[in-house]
Amino acid sequence: MEKTSGTRTDLARYDNSWYDPGPFWKRTLWYLAGRLLVNTYLPVPNGLKIGVLRIFGARIGAGVTLKPKVNIKYPWFLSVENNTWIGENVWIDNLIQVSIGRNVCLSQGAMLLTGNHDYTRPGFDLMLGKIQLHDGVWIGAQAVVCPGVTCHNHAVLTVKSVATRSLEAYGIYQGNPAVLIKTRNIKELP
Repeated sequence: MEKTSGTRTDLARYDNSWYDPGPFWKRTLWYLAGRLLVNTYLPVPNGLKIGVLRIFGARIGAGVTLKPKVNIKYPWFLSVENNTWIGENVWIDNLIQVSIGRNVCLSQGAMLLTGNHDYTRPGFDLMLGKIQLHDGVWIGAQAVVCPGVTCHNHAVLTVKSVATRSLEAYGIYQGNPAVLIKTRNIKELP
């Protein structure tokens, strides 16, 4: 049974002219530098990748590890604190600010998505929401963090799960949409 409201999607009405991620020249230079030095399987030294990101405005702390083929939309909307790991094929689609705390792990193929579309509007309007990953968060392989989500201290999003809402501190979340399944206990070493 199909229900309609009489109005239909009309992508000809799509208008994101209000969105300005920065000058064209800057986006073009980043695209080239990012493809050559960050979003690549070439064996580019970690320090060089971080240096390039900093030149383009990213705030990157000490001890950050960037694995091969990391896709960062706009480095000037990115801050990463100390000792964070960003795994192979991670996609940070940061149309606006993404803030990543200390000791965070983004596993292979994880996606941080700050943009979406309003499917209730005929023009499929662009919607944006900042992402915050607090200290000690672990985003599992191929997991997705959606716009506007905050992952509080030491929360875990398991493999291929989708966070559509904020995650509580020390919560372990699984599924699509992700739900709390248990509490994370971090054991001290003897």
